[in-house]
Amino acid sequence: MPSPTLFISDLHLSPEDPATTVAFHAFLQGPASSASALYILGDLFEFWIGDDGLDEAFNAEIVTAIAQLADQGVKVFFLAGNRDFLPGTRFAAAAKLSILPDPSLIHINGQTLLIAHGDALCTDDLAYQRFRRIVRHPLVQTLFLALPRRWRQGQVEKLRQRSKASNQMKRSEIMDVNEEAIEQLMAQHHVQTLIHGHTHRPALHKLACGQRWVLPDWYQGKGGYLKADAEGFKMLTLDKEAFPV
Repeated sequence: MPSPTLFISDLHLSPEDPATTVAFHAFLQGPASSASALYILGDLFEFWIGDDGLDEAFNAEIVTAIAQLADQGVKVFFLAGNRDFLPGTRFAAAAKLSILPDPSLIHINGQTLLIAHGDALCTDDLAYQRFRRIVRHPLVQTLFLALPRRWRQGQVEKLRQRSKASNQMKRSEIMDVNEEAIEQLMAQHHVQTLIHGHTHRPALHKLACGQRWVLPDWYQGKGGYLKADAEGFKMLTLDKEAFPV
C-alpha cells in the first residue's frame, strides 16, 4: 500500500510554547517519517518576518528538522498562512521544501484536492481582508523586508497585540469562513474536496458540492493532522487516535 499523505497547519511554533516544539519534532520522527508527502498549510511559525529569521537559533532548529525529513525521501510542501506569509527562497532551500501558492490544486490517490490556509475565505471580516490585501502587496513586502530585523520584530509584535484586541470585539462567526466563498472557490476549481486551516475549528463539513476538512491547531503539545491514503481521509491526534470531527 502506498505511503500516506499528511496535512498540518496552525502550529504557531515559537520559543514561548516549548511543548509544541517537542511535539512537532516527535511528529516529524514518527508519523511524518512514514509519509510520502507532508503539506504544511500555513502558520507553522507564530510569525515569520523574513528569511533572515533563519539566523535565529529557534527558527534554524525547526527548519533543519524539516530538511532532515525531506532527506528521508518525504516530499514537503509549504503554503503560507496569515502569520508566516513572508517565506522566500532561502527558507525553501534550507528546509528542502516547495512553496505553493494559496490556494493550490494537488493530486493524490487519483483525486484532485484544493488546499488553502483559509484566511482568504473569511470574507465577512472586511477589516481583515483590507489588511490582508495591503500586507500581501509585493511592493509593501519588499519595503518591509528592507527594514532592520529588530524593527520588523517590534512591528509584528504590535500587530499581534492589536489583532488579539480586535478579535475579542468581533463576533465569532465573522472570523469563520464564508460558506458562499467556499462554494464559489470549489466550483471555480472543479473540486469536491477542500482542505484548510486558520479557523482553529477542526471538523469535517459535508457540503452539497463535496466535503471540507478543517485542520486542527496545535497548542501546548496537543494537536492533530489529516491523513490521506487509499482508504480515504482520517483526522488523527498526535497520539494517532481518531480526532473528534
